[in-house]
Amino acid sequence: MKKIIISLVVLFALVPFNLFSFSGKDALFSSASINNAREKILGLKIRDSLVTYHYRKLEVNDDLSVKAYKEFLKKFDYGKQFFLQSDIKKLDRFKKNMDDMLANGDHQLLNEAVKIYNDRIKDANKFRKEVFKKKFVFTNDETLELDPKKRDWPKNKEEFKKHWRKVFKQSVLNRYISLIEDEKSKESDKKDGKKKNKKKSKKKEKKLTDKQMREKAHEAIEEKYDRFFTRLLKEDRSDHLEKFYNSVTSVFDPHTEYFPPRKKEDFDIDISGSLEGIGAVLQEDGQYIKVVKIVPGGAAWRQKELEVDDIILYVGQGKKDPVDLVDMRVDEAVRYIRGKKGTEVRLTVKKADGSRKVIPIVRDVVQIGASYAKGSVLEHKDLGMKVGYIHVPKFYRDFDNSSRNCSYDVLMEINRLKKLKISGLILDLRNNGGGALEDARLMSGLFIDKGPIVQIRDHQNMIKVETDTDGETFYNGPLIVMVNRFSASASEILAGAMQDYGRAVIVGGEYTHGKGTCQAVLDLNRGFYSVGPGSQDFGAMKVTLQKFYRVTGVSTQYKGVTPDIVLPDPFGYTENREQDLENSLKWDVVDSKAFTPWKKFSYDINKLKKNSKKRVDKDKRFAKIIESVNYLVKRKDKTEVSLNLKKVLAEDEKNEKIAKKLKIEEENKKILISDFEQSLRSHEKIQKGDEKKWKKEFEQRKEEWVKGLRLDPMLEETLFIMSDIVKGIKQSKIGYKS
Repeated sequence: MKKIIISLVVLFALVPFNLFSFSGKDALFSSASINNAREKILGLKIRDSLVTYHYRKLEVNDDLSVKAYKEFLKKFDYGKQFFLQSDIKKLDRFKKNMDDMLANGDHQLLNEAVKIYNDRIKDANKFRKEVFKKKFVFTNDETLELDPKKRDWPKNKEEFKKHWRKVFKQSVLNRYISLIEDEKSKESDKKDGKKKNKKKSKKKEKKLTDKQMREKAHEAIEEKYDRFFTRLLKEDRSDHLEKFYNSVTSVFDPHTEYFPPRKKEDFDIDISGSLEGIGAVLQEDGQYIKVVKIVPGGAAWRQKELEVDDIILYVGQGKKDPVDLVDMRVDEAVRYIRGKKGTEVRLTVKKADGSRKVIPIVRDVVQIGASYAKGSVLEHKDLGMKVGYIHVPKFYRDFDNSSRNCSYDVLMEINRLKKLKISGLILDLRNNGGGALEDARLMSGLFIDKGPIVQIRDHQNMIKVETDTDGETFYNGPLIVMVNRFSASASEILAGAMQDYGRAVIVGGEYTHGKGTCQAVLDLNRGFYSVGPGSQDFGAMKVTLQKFYRVTGVSTQYKGVTPDIVLPDPFGYTENREQDLENSLKWDVVDSKAFTPWKKFSYDINKLKKNSKKRVDKDKRFAKIIESVNYLVKRKDKTEVSLNLKKVLAEDEKNEKIAKKLKIEEENKKILISDFEQSLRSHEKIQKGDEKKWKKEFEQRKEEWVKGLRLDPMLEETLFIMSDIVKGIKQSKIGYKS
């Protein structure tokens, strides 16, 4: 499974291994012996890089092999759809030998697994041809268990066929329902007069009959699985070796991974950067493609409807028939989602509550300026005070331009907001997955005079301390740091430091992500000549080699940072934290470092929590969030789905009603947002003659910014917490200059 968040990456060359290389005469070797020699060298490189550099000191032995074998079966057949129980028994005899195969290049397990796997794919494809000769009937009370953890591999060929028939049937049912919804959407557009082409069309688009929709769904799914099985049979040796090697690496931790040559620059499938697409990070989740991150500044980020944990079922291009993404590899799915700037892609997604939704997104390049730190002045009609607000989407740093980094931008915002006589400052790190470690240090240093910020322990057990040394506090007023379960790595370093120093009140969901490790990319090509004729590329390894600890000695890994004041979290139902990943490094402690706590004033955390709870308990929006999370937690365990049309439609209707009922749609007009334009302008290069165009775009972005803040109950409650803080400081008669 691809990883959720990769924040801090160090690049360096791998120390050459003391192995062998081939001379010119070895070009006479057969291609088989050359490949075997190459695989042996590659296996040794991977093993030695793990043993030498990985933070977790594991021995590559029989015990590790048993764990790697379980991962191997998942990577080959995660859904338990191909192997039979008898096949697993055949493969079991190799479960303790993966360490030996890694070193000697004799991949008996892999060879046997590939042979069985390909035979089962052919069996499934042959069965597909038989099943699709007849149309499916959706009136029977059948069910399909989607969670492979609740199923075993089929006992025999009959169970194998029974399972695949249900898989085919569910796919046809889903496509049929999708076509029904498309027709309803077209009718709705006609009634609302929302046709894109207002000119009279000579050809009227005919409405599909029920029979046509059923036939269309049937044909589309048959073709889809024909392509799916064909694609699986075309997987080459490199694809299979990648599964074998990463079965071993994943035992060390979920962020350590082998990249074959064609993937060594891709840490995640990331539709972002300069690419034209929707601006989202996707990963394979079993047979599905799941959204794991929305890229700040991207088309999806601006459109607002696509969310983390959405499952993308279909991708449509204009009026063309949508492509089914179920059972598709993530790199292949991305090809359908990416496209030219200005074109529309229509994603049919399944929400976490079970409801379906068609989301149209106009492709665009990621607007870099939108991902930079931005600030506003916030006021609340019931409070009568100005509060500075700075949103930091990520810890960015351009090493080619020393002034283009988030620490400098935040400092500029602080200086600007201080001139506007703010009473306190909110630093929003929600959904911030991390970035440059240097900026975690520098930004933390803006709020204290000097002192240690974070401890870093490496794979050799050496500890380095990152310290703020400038002796200057750039903002010394009341400070709140907002976080949630998607705040990771550098965000957790800053939040942890501010909490340890007593410098800020941390407000947010129950906890942060818990990503307290750092990875390095090792070049596996260093130190070797070619193996046989032509050049050889061994790819690269991403290895976890450092772990972060707070100044108090506790790690941010696994547990993350617990906020001082916990608010109901809209994403409380998700299981996507570091501790939810298999084989993640555990929490531990090192010695604390001497530091001077914040002394200018203090926060009465108990009183702040008590006051906040009273408000939250009375707030109808927080009540909706709690009800929504409770509903989704219960629903998450319902992994058995009906194959009965009426029941599925009834369930969809129920989910849509609940989703609509619990959605927060009413803007809080009591929150006033000002002084945003200057912040936005500082990130844009406006050419002469483009003022009108920029002004129009700015008004749109301002509207989105204001609406987003007013729809955020956590932000309003944070403003009330800030008011309590300011009152408390005034009552204690402690002054400060901002």
